[in-house]
Amino acid sequence: MTVEWNRRQWLNGVLVSGLGTWGAGAWAQGRAPSDADGRLVLVFLRGACDSLSVWVPYADAQYGRLRQKTFIPPPDGTRQTALKLDATFALHPALADLMPLWQQGVLSFVPATGLPTAVRSHFEAQTWWETGTPGRSGGDEGWMNRWGQRSLRGQGAGGGESLLSVGEANPLILRGRSPARRVPSGKAATQAGALGNDRTQQALMDLYAQSPELNQAFKQGSSNRMNAAKVLEEADIANNGAGNSTALPTDARHLVTLMNQNPHLRTGFLSVGGWDTHANQGAVNGQLASRLSGLAQALVVLRSGLSRPNDVVVVVSEFGRTAAENGTGGTDHGHGSAMWLMGNRVAGGRWHGRWQGLAQWQLNEKRELPVLHDYRVVLSLVMQRTQGLTENDLAAIFPDNPYLSRTPAADHAALSGLIRA
Repeated sequence: MTVEWNRRQWLNGVLVSGLGTWGAGAWAQGRAPSDADGRLVLVFLRGACDSLSVWVPYADAQYGRLRQKTFIPPPDGTRQTALKLDATFALHPALADLMPLWQQGVLSFVPATGLPTAVRSHFEAQTWWETGTPGRSGGDEGWMNRWGQRSLRGQGAGGGESLLSVGEANPLILRGRSPARRVPSGKAATQAGALGNDRTQQALMDLYAQSPELNQAFKQGSSNRMNAAKVLEEADIANNGAGNSTALPTDARHLVTLMNQNPHLRTGFLSVGGWDTHANQGAVNGQLASRLSGLAQALVVLRSGLSRPNDVVVVVSEFGRTAAENGTGGTDHGHGSAMWLMGNRVAGGRWHGRWQGLAQWQLNEKRELPVLHDYRVVLSLVMQRTQGLTENDLAAIFPDNPYLSRTPAADHAALSGLIRA
């Protein structure tokens, strides 16, 4: 009994890591999506990115008093200072590749966004973000998966994947009943792994021969994994090694390739860690700047490959960091952060929402940005206007959704121009 149980556990591990999903058909059945159908890609910066070093409030007199080692100099037209966006904010110079997108009016951000309640545990905050149910514990279904469940309605029993994750093996945001395609990070995505060995594949099929349902699931999942590896290998050969060697730009290229090859993949998820900069964060240069440079390259890849009218890329982090730096040249866990948005329908070239500045009495607990815009409100607005979701959809995806109550009204009004008609 123990041997059989261990064998089944091992097989389950092979299926989950090697195939990415159980029993999904190659493509969804039913109406083929058109170019007018929106696609949404969420980029999650795990570890709490310091939004005040990304969207630099250089015009606020408090900024220079709160920051010394992490201070980004005000704009002077060079790449060793912040890059001016308007009279309030400037962009970190490591993100210079994004300036053309800002100038083209397809890149924007909403400051002071995040969870409705301050929580400084990475695990807890990320769980609340990914389940779409802040304040509730024990959630094991992601809000993107709930979206996938609704998007498959009407497609019949043969409906297939509409969700794609590149990088993480099993992100909480995609867990649930809706099938999702999961692709490894970097070069591993182009390799078939154990499934590329005919003898290994046949051995697994033999083990599941007595269970038609599991046998069919293995065959379909194996085919999906092998096909994805082939597509991405061909794409890498075509690029002839061009682009940055870090994982995120490569993952972005793989996500774009797969979403453009399969029109039914309408929702994508990317994540990257390393944003927990408690010490030696750096300023114009340093560890944060290095990560931002790779992120900028990835966003340029996403923009070039996902440019349909209703395509949107959203960049988020579980919470922000303190307004003041600490004694080790870093920043500590905070509350409010920023959400970045990119797409043709995004009213870019300007920021949206409310901003109260860095005066101590305006900060949450006198130490960090407040959350003036619940992340569910921003996402719901984007999804309703670009992805065709109804209010019933939004209520199912985000239970207790504050977007549907339109409260507080001032916050909603401040975001009204975020998405172009």
